[in-house]
Amino acid sequence: MGDRIRSVLEVTTARRQREGGGFIVRRPFPTQALALVDPFLLLDEMGPADYGPGEAIGAPDHPHRGFETVTYMLAGEFEHADSAGHRGTIRAGDVQWMTAGDGVVHSEMPSQRIRREGGRVHGFQIWVNLPARDKRIAPRYQEVPRAEIPEARSADGLAHVRVIAGEALLGEAVEAVLQRADAALYRAKTGGRNRVELDATMMVPRAAG
Repeated sequence: MGDRIRSVLEVTTARRQREGGGFIVRRPFPTQALALVDPFLLLDEMGPADYGPGEAIGAPDHPHRGFETVTYMLAGEFEHADSAGHRGTIRAGDVQWMTAGDGVVHSEMPSQRIRREGGRVHGFQIWVNLPARDKRIAPRYQEVPRAEIPEARSADGLAHVRVIAGEALLGEAVEAVLQRADAALYRAKTGGRNRVELDATMMVPRAAG
Protein backbone atom coordinates (compact mmCIF):
# COMPACT_ATOMS: atom_id res chain seq x y z
CA MET A 1 0.00 0.00 0.00
CA GLY A 2 2.89 2.36 0.72
CA ASP A 3 2.13 6.00 1.45
CA ARG A 4 -0.02 6.70 -1.59
CA ILE A 5 -3.03 8.94 -1.05
CA ARG A 6 -6.31 7.41 -2.16
CA SER A 7 -9.35 9.36 -3.20
CA VAL A 8 -12.92 8.54 -2.15
CA LEU A 9 -14.64 6.70 -4.99
CA GLU A 10 -18.12 6.45 -3.52
CA VAL A 11 -20.03 7.04 -0.29
CA THR A 12 -22.79 4.56 0.52
CA THR A 13 -25.30 4.35 3.37
CA ALA A 14 -25.34 1.27 5.58
CA ARG A 15 -28.77 -0.35 5.80
CA ARG A 16 -30.24 -1.64 9.05
CA GLN A 17 -31.57 -5.20 8.99
CA ARG A 18 -32.07 -8.20 11.22
CA GLU A 19 -29.80 -11.24 11.11
CA GLY A 20 -29.43 -14.54 12.94
CA GLY A 21 -31.74 -14.74 15.91
CA GLY A 22 -32.98 -11.19 15.33
CA PHE A 23 -30.06 -8.91 16.17
CA ILE A 24 -29.60 -5.67 14.24
CA VAL A 25 -26.70 -5.12 11.82
CA ARG A 26 -25.78 -2.12 9.67
CA ARG A 27 -24.73 -3.29 6.20
CA PRO A 28 -23.07 -0.98 3.64
CA PHE A 29 -22.71 -3.86 1.17
CA PRO A 30 -24.09 -5.80 -0.53
CA THR A 31 -27.06 -3.49 -1.12
CA GLN A 32 -28.87 -2.19 -4.16
CA ALA A 33 -26.59 0.85 -4.03
CA LEU A 34 -23.35 -1.13 -3.76
CA ALA A 35 -23.66 -4.73 -4.87
CA LEU A 36 -20.10 -5.94 -5.51
CA VAL A 37 -16.73 -5.04 -3.96
CA ASP A 38 -14.65 -8.05 -4.95
CA PRO A 39 -13.05 -9.85 -3.13
CA PHE A 40 -15.20 -8.60 -0.25
CA LEU A 41 -18.68 -10.13 -0.21
CA LEU A 42 -20.31 -8.52 2.83
CA LEU A 43 -19.59 -6.06 5.63
CA ASP A 44 -21.74 -5.86 8.76
CA GLU A 45 -21.49 -3.72 11.86
CA MET A 46 -23.02 -5.70 14.72
CA GLY A 47 -24.44 -3.36 17.36
CA PRO A 48 -23.58 -1.58 19.49
CA ALA A 49 -26.27 -3.33 21.48
CA ASP A 50 -26.72 -3.13 25.26
CA TYR A 51 -28.45 -6.25 26.55
CA GLY A 52 -30.04 -6.92 29.90
CA PRO A 53 -29.76 -10.32 31.61
CA GLY A 54 -31.23 -13.03 29.39
CA GLU A 55 -31.73 -10.69 26.40
CA ALA A 56 -28.61 -11.22 24.25
CA ILE A 57 -29.14 -12.89 20.89
CA GLY A 58 -26.78 -14.06 18.16
CA ALA A 59 -26.66 -16.33 15.12
CA PRO A 60 -27.49 -19.99 15.87
CA ASP A 61 -26.32 -22.81 13.58
CA HIS A 62 -26.10 -21.74 9.92
CA PRO A 63 -24.00 -22.88 6.92
CA HIS A 64 -21.21 -21.21 4.96
CA ARG A 65 -19.22 -22.38 1.94
CA GLY A 66 -16.58 -21.00 -0.42
CA PHE A 67 -15.44 -17.93 1.52
CA GLU A 68 -13.95 -16.72 4.79
CA THR A 69 -15.49 -14.73 7.63
CA VAL A 70 -13.40 -12.24 9.61
CA THR A 71 -14.87 -10.96 12.88
CA TYR A 72 -13.40 -8.06 14.86
CA MET A 73 -14.78 -7.27 18.30
CA LEU A 74 -14.95 -3.75 19.71
CA ALA A 75 -16.88 -4.62 22.87
CA GLY A 76 -18.27 -7.72 24.53
CA GLU A 77 -17.58 -11.39 23.89
CA PHE A 78 -18.64 -13.78 21.13
CA GLU A 79 -18.45 -17.57 21.14
CA HIS A 80 -17.87 -19.68 18.03
CA ALA A 81 -18.63 -23.38 17.51
CA ASP A 82 -18.71 -25.28 14.22
CA SER A 83 -19.31 -28.69 12.66
CA ALA A 84 -15.55 -29.21 12.17
CA GLY A 85 -15.09 -29.24 15.95
CA HIS A 86 -13.63 -25.74 16.33
CA ARG A 87 -14.60 -23.67 19.34
CA GLY A 88 -13.41 -20.34 20.66
CA THR A 89 -14.25 -17.04 22.30
CA ILE A 90 -13.18 -13.59 21.13
CA ARG A 91 -13.25 -10.41 23.18
CA ALA A 92 -12.75 -6.69 22.57
CA GLY A 93 -9.80 -6.18 20.22
CA ASP A 94 -9.57 -9.84 19.17
CA VAL A 95 -10.03 -11.19 15.64
CA GLN A 96 -11.62 -14.45 14.54
CA TRP A 97 -10.86 -15.83 11.08
CA MET A 98 -12.96 -18.75 9.83
CA THR A 99 -12.38 -20.39 6.47
CA ALA A 100 -15.58 -22.11 5.37
CA GLY A 101 -13.92 -23.74 2.36
CA ASP A 102 -15.75 -26.91 1.37
CA GLY A 103 -18.55 -26.15 3.81
CA VAL A 104 -19.15 -25.75 7.51
CA VAL A 105 -22.09 -25.15 9.86
CA HIS A 106 -21.32 -22.80 12.73
CA SER A 107 -22.90 -20.65 15.39
CA GLU A 108 -21.89 -17.18 16.58
CA MET A 109 -23.37 -16.20 19.91
CA PRO A 110 -22.75 -13.68 22.68
CA SER A 111 -20.82 -15.44 25.44
CA GLN A 112 -22.67 -17.36 28.11
CA ARG A 113 -21.68 -14.65 30.59
CA ILE A 114 -23.27 -11.90 28.51
CA ARG A 115 -26.36 -14.00 27.88
CA ARG A 116 -26.64 -14.58 31.60
CA GLU A 117 -25.62 -11.19 33.00
CA GLY A 118 -26.16 -8.81 30.08
CA GLY A 119 -23.67 -6.35 28.61
CA ARG A 120 -22.62 -4.53 25.44
CA VAL A 121 -21.86 -6.31 22.16
CA HIS A 122 -20.26 -4.42 19.27
CA GLY A 123 -18.15 -5.60 16.36
CA PHE A 124 -17.64 -5.95 12.63
CA GLN A 125 -17.76 -8.95 10.33
CA ILE A 126 -16.56 -9.10 6.76
CA TRP A 127 -16.82 -11.96 4.27
CA VAL A 128 -13.84 -12.50 1.96
CA ASN A 129 -14.25 -14.53 -1.23
CA LEU A 130 -11.91 -17.45 -1.82
CA PRO A 131 -10.22 -18.02 -5.20
CA ALA A 132 -11.78 -20.83 -7.25
CA ARG A 133 -8.80 -23.09 -6.51
CA ASP A 134 -9.41 -22.81 -2.74
CA LYS A 135 -13.19 -23.09 -2.51
CA ARG A 136 -13.06 -26.82 -1.70
CA ILE A 137 -10.31 -26.71 0.94
CA ALA A 138 -10.98 -28.12 4.39
CA PRO A 139 -12.61 -25.69 6.86
CA ARG A 140 -10.29 -24.04 9.37
CA TYR A 141 -10.57 -21.62 12.26
CA GLN A 142 -8.20 -19.39 14.15
CA GLU A 143 -8.25 -16.57 16.67
CA VAL A 144 -5.78 -13.71 16.87
CA PRO A 145 -5.83 -12.08 20.32
CA ARG A 146 -5.54 -8.33 20.66
CA ALA A 147 -2.00 -8.56 22.08
CA GLU A 148 -0.72 -10.29 18.93
CA ILE A 149 -2.21 -7.90 16.36
CA PRO A 150 0.50 -5.58 14.99
CA GLU A 151 0.00 -1.83 15.40
CA ALA A 152 1.51 1.03 13.43
CA ARG A 153 1.34 4.82 13.36
CA SER A 154 1.75 7.37 10.61
CA ALA A 155 4.87 9.54 10.64
CA ASP A 156 2.88 12.52 11.95
CA GLY A 157 1.28 10.40 14.68
CA LEU A 158 -2.25 11.26 13.61
CA ALA A 159 -3.21 7.80 12.32
CA HIS A 160 -3.03 4.62 14.35
CA VAL A 161 -3.82 1.24 12.77
CA ARG A 162 -4.13 -2.33 13.97
CA VAL A 163 -3.33 -4.60 11.02
CA ILE A 164 -5.63 -7.61 10.70
CA ALA A 165 -4.53 -8.79 7.24
CA GLY A 166 -2.09 -7.50 4.66
CA GLU A 167 -0.10 -4.41 5.64
CA ALA A 168 -0.59 -0.75 6.48
CA LEU A 169 1.87 1.99 7.49
CA LEU A 170 4.66 -0.61 7.27
CA GLY A 171 2.87 -2.84 9.76
CA GLU A 172 2.21 -6.42 8.62
CA ALA A 173 -0.37 -8.88 9.87
CA VAL A 174 0.73 -11.90 11.86
CA GLU A 175 1.69 -14.83 9.62
CA ALA A 176 -0.97 -17.07 11.13
CA VAL A 177 -3.69 -15.05 9.45
CA LEU A 178 -4.62 -16.24 5.97
CA GLN A 179 -4.02 -13.60 3.33
CA ARG A 180 -5.77 -15.03 0.29
CA ALA A 181 -7.29 -11.75 -0.88
CA ASP A 182 -5.12 -9.24 -2.73
CA ALA A 183 -6.23 -6.53 -0.33
CA ALA A 184 -5.55 -5.13 3.09
CA LEU A 185 -7.98 -5.10 6.00
CA TYR A 186 -7.26 -3.05 9.06
CA ARG A 187 -8.90 -1.00 11.77
CA ALA A 188 -7.91 2.63 11.73
CA LYS A 189 -8.41 5.33 14.32
CA THR A 190 -8.09 8.92 13.18
CA GLY A 191 -9.43 12.01 14.85
CA GLY A 192 -11.07 9.96 17.60
CA ARG A 193 -13.28 7.98 15.20
CA ASN A 194 -13.06 4.24 14.54
CA ARG A 195 -13.52 2.73 11.13
CA VAL A 196 -12.73 -0.40 9.17
CA GLU A 197 -10.76 0.32 6.00
CA LEU A 198 -11.02 -1.82 2.86
CA ASP A 199 -8.28 -1.43 0.28
CA ALA A 200 -10.19 -3.19 -2.50
CA THR A 201 -7.46 -3.49 -5.10
CA MET A 202 -9.53 -6.09 -6.95
CA MET A 203 -12.70 -3.99 -7.13
CA VAL A 204 -14.99 -5.00 -9.99
CA PRO A 205 -17.13 -2.25 -11.59
CA ARG A 206 -20.88 -2.69 -11.28
CA ALA A 207 -22.90 -3.19 -14.42
CA ALA A 208 -24.81 -0.13 -15.55
CA GLY A 209 -28.52 -0.13 -14.74
